[in-house]
Amino acid sequence: MGYVKTAVLMAAMTALFMGIGYLLGGWGGAVIALAAAAAMNAYTWWNSDRMVLRMHNARPVTRGDSTGLHDMTAELARKAGLPEPRVYLIDTPQPNAFATGRNPENAAVAVTSGLIRSLSREELAGVIAHELAHIRNHDTAIMTVTATFAGAISMLANFALFFGGSRERLGLIGTLLIMILAPLAAALVQMAISRTREYAADKAGAEICGEPLWLAAALEKIAAGAARIDNAAAERNPATAHMFIINPLHAHKRDRLFATHPATENRVAALRAMAGQARVARETTAPPISKSRVPNTRRSDPRGPWT
Repeated sequence: MGYVKTAVLMAAMTALFMGIGYLLGGWGGAVIALAAAAAMNAYTWWNSDRMVLRMHNARPVTRGDSTGLHDMTAELARKAGLPEPRVYLIDTPQPNAFATGRNPENAAVAVTSGLIRSLSREELAGVIAHELAHIRNHDTAIMTVTATFAGAISMLANFALFFGGSRERLGLIGTLLIMILAPLAAALVQMAISRTREYAADKAGAEICGEPLWLAAALEKIAAGAARIDNAAAERNPATAHMFIINPLHAHKRDRLFATHPATENRVAALRAMAGQARVARETTAPPISKSRVPNTRRSDPRGPWT
């Protein structure tokens, strides 16, 4: 259902863009608008990873680094059935992370130094798994395209007054309404797509790391840190906010129309429900064990394989 909703919203974004082109310049304007959008999307799709990593001053992490970040990412990528992505570190105290790249073969995962300091190894594994889920679901490409569409619609609407055909068709009031409402509608669609893909990545990320509660605990810590610690690079480049696992620009808690991310408490509740369902499934499918056959050993280490 998440993919269906995303496809419908992407179709709406495309229709909105072509509709504005038609209102401004007729069918010729619609075709020109579509061609311009295709060219812009092709450029940003090909170069998005380099541009975003440069904006946030990310530096590459090599195999065998002291934090173990690269090795953990490689192990989780193998578990997810993905090529090994490039790994980057962003030197900022705000805990956060994002994935970027035009496809799984050309993808990168970036985490902040604040994230490594704030989370346990299990929680960090949950975050990395979430970002790998974005890569596997091709969300990095989807969100690049929607962000480009939204920017192109805003740019086209801002030039509405310079198109004589639009003033003849719509009049001055209609043209002004296009200038105001078109960027608003594009932003709403873009943010709705972003929220849908976050929920899907939470679910897939929990499956990759094997424990939904690791990611749930990580989201709570990241949200608390992002609410009180500034991210200077993100503030300078707010168009990249939708890429992070938690909005770095201190979004409100509700699932608002203008929120790029779902409310953290809603995401945590969904992950906890997922963990409960998995626990029930294990208990109902496990064979009964006779008490006489239970070995007298101490409890297994609950800390997980990444401790």
